[in-house]
Amino acid sequence: MKKTKGKKWIVIVLLLLVLGLGGSSLVVTYPNEYAVVKQFGKIVAVHENPGLSVRIPFIQHVDKIENEMLLYDLAVSDVMTKDKKSMIADCFVLWRINDPRKYTQTLSAQKSNAEYRINTIVYNSLKNVISSLSQEEVISGRDGELAASIKDNIGDTLNQYGITLLAVETKSLDLPDENKAAVYERMISERNNIAATYQAEGEEEAKEIANNTKAEITVMQSEADAKAAETIAKGEAEYMRILSEAYNNEEKADFYLYLRSLDAAKATLKGDNKTLIIDESSPLADIFYGR
Repeated sequence: MKKTKGKKWIVIVLLLLVLGLGGSSLVVTYPNEYAVVKQFGKIVAVHENPGLSVRIPFIQHVDKIENEMLLYDLAVSDVMTKDKKSMIADCFVLWRINDPRKYTQTLSAQKSNAEYRINTIVYNSLKNVISSLSQEEVISGRDGELAASIKDNIGDTLNQYGITLLAVETKSLDLPDENKAAVYERMISERNNIAATYQAEGEEEAKEIANNTKAEITVMQSEADAKAAETIAKGEAEYMRILSEAYNNEEKADFYLYLRSLDAAKATLKGDNKTLIIDESSPLADIFYGR
């Protein structure tokens, strides 16, 4: 009985050892990580896709590395512009590991080592870019141009560490507190001067346009008056021609004179007084005497 019980315990222990060895030989790779398998310090396998894989227990060990976008927040630092003005920069970086093998070989798969390299490279790029710009250019470039210039200046420097730089963003890029008031006042003054210049140019141009318009109106009015006078003269000439043709004999002429005399007599009868007093020698008297 004792021997049987001893054999059972031995079997149980062996099973536990087998299960333990089997479990330790399995490598689980999750979607947000890489699994780098090392043997005696040398990389023998890199698992980039999620799933199960096998390693040799006690001989091979696994380093897990993040396979996702990472954020590193740089320390707030002082930078100097081209015109020797101090500014306070607060930036952060978005990055990811694109080559786990190279990352492990160069940085020992240590995130702190990677962040140290990123901090040094990004800060040097930030300092170089800002030192090539005036303070005004730096302030006006905070809408994305400055961040793009910093990233372009870094280029592919981080590729040697198996790292891809996704973005460099400035949380704030401001003046030291003691300089803010003076700089803002100077910028406001400069903008006011520019605005005054634009306003003066606009008023001068408006005055020139108004003068040109008046001159054009005068010319057009003169031309219109001349055209109207010409048209009236032609109309009167045509009227006289038609009148001359209509009364081209003595009988028609006498009739025309008779009508004109009646019109003249009618014109003199105004108001309540309807008495017409004419001299005997007047042409109107001829109408009434039949002469």
